[in-house]
This record gives sequence, C-alpha cells and structure tokens, in this order.
Amino acid sequence: MLRVLAGCQDFVSAQELHALLVAEAHSIGLTTVYRALRDLEADGGVDVVRDEAAGRLYRSRPTDGHRHYLICRDCGRSRPVESGVVEEWADRIAADTGFAAVRHTVELTGLCADCHPGGDGEEEPPYAWDRVH
Repeated sequence: MLRVLAGCQDFVSAQELHALLVAEAHSIGLTTVYRALRDLEADGGVDVVRDEAAGRLYRSRPTDGHRHYLICRDCGRSRPVESGVVEEWADRIAADTGFAAVRHTVELTGLCADCHPGGDGEEEPPYAWDRVH
C-alpha cells in the first residue's frame, strides 16, 4: 500500500487508493485501507487534507516532515508551499497557552494554471476564483 500511495503525485481518497491496489491485483479490503491510512496519519506517515465534500484525501508524507499544500479545487493538483511562518505561529500559540501536543490544519485551495478561467495569459479580476462559494 505504501508503494502505491507513494506513487501518487496528488492527494487521493481511500476509495481511489483501494481501486489502485485492486487494479494491481492486490487482495485488500476497503476497511483495511481506511485502517492503514488512519494508522499512517497517527504515525505521521501521510499528509491529510479535506476535499470540497469534506472527505479526507491522503498523500505520502516526505521524509523531511509535515508540509502544507495549495490544492486545485477543479483537478486536485497539489503543490507544497513554504509554511515556516505557520509552524512558528503554532509553536508560539502552544507555548503561550501552555497546551501540549498541538496539531494544526491549514488548507489553501485555488485554481491551478490549467483550470484557471484566465489560464491563457489573461488576468482574472481579483477574488474571482472565490465566486464559487
């Protein structure tokens, strides 16, 4: 399962991962995939984001640790983004409040250049991508 997940360039759902495994003739149940992904998440082996329907999507976590991503709302393409300031902020909030084992989720979505309505070089008016909400 780890090999197939690592081969996925973008985030995938548990159902998509299950279908990929079955297509490779692996005999594995969907419940087992969910359980394994839950365990990988708890151990820091995957990054998790939510899709438009609030479903969980998974991506193998790089060996250098936790990352944040900008995700296309149309095609699902993802791109890691620099997030040092977010990590520093979360650490500071934890220290200031006395909380321990603080976790955070930051989700950035937009439209990639291929899905962007003005992707042909024309600039879109500010905030137009947000009109879908």
